[in-house]
Amino acid sequence: MKIWTSEHIFNHPWETVATAAWRKYPNPHNTAVIGTDVVERRVVDGVLHTHRLVSSIWYFPRWAQALIGSAKVCYASEQSEVNPSSRHMIQKTINLTFCRHIAVDETLKYVPHPSDPSKTLLKQEAVVLVKGVPLTNYMEDLLTTKISTNASKGRQAMEWVINKLNEEVKDLTRTTDEFIFQSKKSLDDIASSAKKSMDDISHKAKKSLDDMQQFNLS
Repeated sequence: MKIWTSEHIFNHPWETVATAAWRKYPNPHNTAVIGTDVVERRVVDGVLHTHRLVSSIWYFPRWAQALIGSAKVCYASEQSEVNPSSRHMIQKTINLTFCRHIAVDETLKYVPHPSDPSKTLLKQEAVVLVKGVPLTNYMEDLLTTKISTNASKGRQAMEWVINKLNEEVKDLTRTTDEFIFQSKKSLDDIASSAKKSMDDISHKAKKSLDDMQQFNLS
């Protein structure tokens, strides 16, 4: 059995990172993950519980495929909890494919950084166990190395998603500003048109009054 752990600090608030975690896939960095499907979702005491099925492609060398078999698409079960009150998010994933010989139990925890709440601390752990086949220690090392590589790609993917979220906010702000500007311009045009109409009416009324007075004098 091999245990791999890692910590990473995101220079973004927890709310932003938690949102990005939900929108992580698809992305250009973790191309091995090809899909996520929600199996169940419920809210209990203000905590969001979600069960998702994650589809991915595992690239094993031929000798490993000869030992454990092969599959075009591999599946994993992901259980997550999001508590917005305590600003805590946890995702636990276990593999469903190759589970006769391989067990990968991965946990990700997103919490505010203890010394800087404007940042987010990611704690990641994976427990890898290979059994029932030769070269178990070597295969565990192989899987652990792959997990470490994917974790690095995953952090890049999170930054990519966060950047997309920020761009969406900018676009929304820009659209809102344009809407406000156009609305103000329309109101100004309406006010200007109304003032011009009132001036025209006032001018015509004054002219009519002057004409009537001139007629009475004559």
